[in-house]
Amino acid sequence: MAIAGAVAAFVAVLAWLLDRRRMRRRDLDRVGFMPWTGIFFWALMAAILLIGLSGRAWLGG
Repeated sequence: MAIAGAVAAFVAVLAWLLDRRRMRRRDLDRVGFMPWTGIFFWALMAAILLIGLSGRAWLGG
């Protein structure tokens, strides 16, 4: 679960950076089609839950 949580955290950071890049674009007509905000949200939620559950399993024995 910890590895899956780390992967989800990596995806969340990547989506956050790409959403930030999209918001600061020079050509406002080039919108794109990826929902980076939604990807960031769900990846962050998955990372929090998976890392939390793996920490609970690790501490609980």
